[in-house]
Amino acid sequence: MADEKKKITVPRGLAGSIEGIEREVPRSEPPPLPPNSELRVVGRKVPRLDGRAKVTGAARYTADVRLPGMLHARMIGSPHPHARIRSVEVRAAAALPGVRAVHVIEHLLGSAVLRDPSGEAPSRWPIIRYAGQPVAAVAAVSQAIADEAAKLVEIEYEVLPFVVDEDLARRPGAPLVFPGPADQAGTAGGGGGPAGVPQEGNVRGPAVGGEGPRPKGDVRRGFDEADLVVEGEFRTQVQTHSAMETHGVVADWTAEGLTVWASTQGTMGVRDELAEIFDLPLSGVRVVTEYMGGGFGAKFGAGNYGVVATHLSKKAGAPVRLMLDRRDEHLSVGNRPSSRQKLRIGGKRDGTITAIHLQSWGTAGVGTGAGAAGPAQNMYEVPNIRTEEWDVFTNAGPAAAFRAPGHPQGCFALEQSIDELAERLGMDPLALRDLNDANSARRAERRIGAEKFGWSRRAAPGASPGAIKRGVGVAQSVWYRLVAMDSAAEVRILGDGSVEVRSAVQDIGTGIRTILAQVVAEELGIEPADVRVHIGDTAFPPGPQSGGSMTTGSITPAVRNAAWDARTRMIERLAGALGVGEEAIEWSGGRVRVAGEKPREMSFAEAARAMRTREVSGRASRSEDYGGFRFPGGGTRVGIGTLGGVQFAEVSVDTGTGVIRVERMLAVHDCGRPMNLLSLESQINGGIIQGISYALYEQRLLDSNSGIMVNPNLEQYKIAGSRETPPIEIVVLEEYSGVSSTDALGIGEPATIPTAAAVANAVYNAIGVRIRELPMTPARVLAALEGRRA
Repeated sequence: MADEKKKITVPRGLAGSIEGIEREVPRSEPPPLPPNSELRVVGRKVPRLDGRAKVTGAARYTADVRLPGMLHARMIGSPHPHARIRSVEVRAAAALPGVRAVHVIEHLLGSAVLRDPSGEAPSRWPIIRYAGQPVAAVAAVSQAIADEAAKLVEIEYEVLPFVVDEDLARRPGAPLVFPGPADQAGTAGGGGGPAGVPQEGNVRGPAVGGEGPRPKGDVRRGFDEADLVVEGEFRTQVQTHSAMETHGVVADWTAEGLTVWASTQGTMGVRDELAEIFDLPLSGVRVVTEYMGGGFGAKFGAGNYGVVATHLSKKAGAPVRLMLDRRDEHLSVGNRPSSRQKLRIGGKRDGTITAIHLQSWGTAGVGTGAGAAGPAQNMYEVPNIRTEEWDVFTNAGPAAAFRAPGHPQGCFALEQSIDELAERLGMDPLALRDLNDANSARRAERRIGAEKFGWSRRAAPGASPGAIKRGVGVAQSVWYRLVAMDSAAEVRILGDGSVEVRSAVQDIGTGIRTILAQVVAEELGIEPADVRVHIGDTAFPPGPQSGGSMTTGSITPAVRNAAWDARTRMIERLAGALGVGEEAIEWSGGRVRVAGEKPREMSFAEAARAMRTREVSGRASRSEDYGGFRFPGGGTRVGIGTLGGVQFAEVSVDTGTGVIRVERMLAVHDCGRPMNLLSLESQINGGIIQGISYALYEQRLLDSNSGIMVNPNLEQYKIAGSRETPPIEIVVLEEYSGVSSTDALGIGEPATIPTAAAVANAVYNAIGVRIRELPMTPARVLAALEGRRA
């Protein structure tokens, strides 16, 4: 029966101190996977199977798709940050030779909407609320003609007052982004905020929390019990995603259905959204993502560009390619919200933290979800916590999920305040964290990191001699075990011994192709290179979105279970072909041994040929977590426990120029069972580089007079490159939780959360004065030094 259970003993704990824990699991689950030290392939450094295709240009990205008769499209965005559209005239554009279709947007995606639409005068077209908001698009036989035709679309605007500065937006009498309360629903990639919170002017909130949606304990009592209180105000900037490949699709509407090639983190989400918008059956929409050039949370759902391209394809009767340019990318498809945080922490003289109170304001432009309370709520064992979060609407593009939404912002404030509390108490910052953080993995990470980094040699703040001062700092992260239950895979063993695995999961650059091959190879006793991996296509079994560090932990158990199922079926077929009982067949590694009167041994391929059938296959979906879930959340579940890591930074600060250089980083992280150490290290490297870039360089700049972004490119919008990247040392903990058939979790989010905070603490250690605003530019360093001297 499907609901029959069995008891198994699975490993739990950190490598070196692993114990067994009994779990009751479905009878169809494979045997427990032993620790990595006993495995052949899983946990090793396996080079990416698609590496050659990527470096030689053979890999086909969305921008590379070329179909017969394909048209090229150009989006037309508003030049104004706030306006009503009076008219749209497209006849001149449509008459241009080579133009095949024009579409004017009547329904906009991605922004908050008024709770009561009657509070705004009705309009055929969406109200313009940010510069760059898409208005229309054209499709033509060449990109040059599409670009020219876009200039011929005549749009008459009624320009309205606007505000792009979040401090000004909070003031009474500021221009209103929305004339009444507005909400934004969550998306496949997160975003949005709780509905129904109060709103006054452009300020929406507060959303109050501490332990879930309610305060924890009594912060007033907690501060009364404290012997001292540290408080400060911290600010972080808006950061844009800036993936190498911009958002885009190739849409092909035919009589048989709609096929879309998309640069997306969620093929299933794009399919579902397009099917709903165009009133198509799910079976009538196919979404393909062969390769994509990065996505940090902004590439979920169809997006306005995907919907527009589909409209154009339907009108023109031809496939349409629509790739956003870099300017559109900065303006209209997402960003990390800003934050202004007022944080108070109370502590006793023995180091016990008694209370945390966080007030946070942030702008997600015309969206919501700018909170930063996650670390304050979940990092430390504190009896009294209250967080209050406000969204501030501005006339700027909406935010989107961005690699641990809210957590780099919150960590920047929290971890600096923890260091400040430790200094006020005369304690080592690591000792204070040990006292208030019971997480066993982070405890080990602090110890390992301190030894490897040479933390004991840390000097007093500002004690470094000379004009170029050096300092070291530490910060840690918390993230959550997210599991997408709608995750499935099929594993096929063909009669010649070749093996395939299929799933709609997409690889956004993290290496999931190789990891799936490793899992199948481990189960069947073959090599990863012998497994053909087919992913990124909704024609395959459903796959999870790639976000929230959920990909590996969601799909690898399904793949292993499918491989186990296929292996079981192969044994059944082989036993029947050989006329022996299934118990006579022993499968060890890549060899199959058959006991009996005439014992024999075969390779995997020989055994596949001997079963006398074209193929066997196994299919499996993600099972419930062995240890249960904290709470159900639709198709996504929150598993028991958290992820995290501890990072150490060494910096040099030139007190004459204010230039900060990160000289060295050490990252110690947990991710459940490490599946591929090479991919893990790549993810941590990328997360740290992104965190350094956030700490020192990146910032969206909007002109307050025009509302237009003045650096919508990759020249003035500075991102850390090879010259700004320091040596990075990585230590990955091998940790087992006994939660699934692979025990894999994730690393994408924890890798970037603590970096800016660690750098900020190192800067303080170097110069003896705190920088409480990001990015930590030379001007801000010099101003802080001047303030200290004053």
